Amino acid sequence: MKILMVLTSHDALGNTGKKTGFWLEEFAAPYYTFLDAGADITVASPKGGPPPLDPKSDQPDAQTAFTQRFKADPAAQAVLANTVKLETVAQEDFDTVFYPGGHGPLWDLAESATSIALIERFERAGKPIGFVCHAPGVLKSVKAANGDPLARGRTVTGFTNSEEAAVGLTDVVPFSLEDTLIAQGAHYQKGENWAPKVVTDGRLVTGQNPASSEGVARALIAQLA
Repeated sequence: MKILMVLTSHDALGNTGKKTGFWLEEFAAPYYTFLDAGADITVASPKGGPPPLDPKSDQPDAQTAFTQRFKADPAAQAVLANTVKLETVAQEDFDTVFYPGGHGPLWDLAESATSIALIERFERAGKPIGFVCHAPGVLKSVKAANGDPLARGRTVTGFTNSEEAAVGLTDVVPFSLEDTLIAQGAHYQKGENWAPKVVTDGRLVTGQNPASSEGVARALIAQLA
């Protein structure tokens, strides 16, 4: 079982002067869920090397058993510090791809021609694809084989407008994930703020927020079983 994880390389939170990046729990929970299932994991990012960590995801109130395990795991830290460049990976070498969130992907991966083409190749190959929290936003410009938005007619979830408002970034993010998916014709579902919610539609698996990260990983593993 070979799994590709794709992280953001974007670290600027709009023009606020604050930092963003990937959300630690959304990397750590799936990473260990995949690892414990015996997966061979490759981690990639647009720029390669160490991806930017959203500092808020490293605060005490954001810690979980998975993030604590990561902090005590030099091997996992080395994997994260040495991500390969996204342009060097090929769909043919993996069974599935998973995108953790954090706000960073809304800026770089959502607009990356390399990422868009990669997701389309996984989808055309009939392989499971997974996205959690803000990462479903990277589907914004991904097309289905017929040229429609990939999300059109699909049941999906992702970080909600109410969750974005709760963290005070509604006017900072480049686009609303919820509004964009709905505008593209997706059947967007959401649960309570911060509660786990995972939606599977065929080979497409999406999760609403950090608490949904492990669930998305488990759903991908189930598809590969």
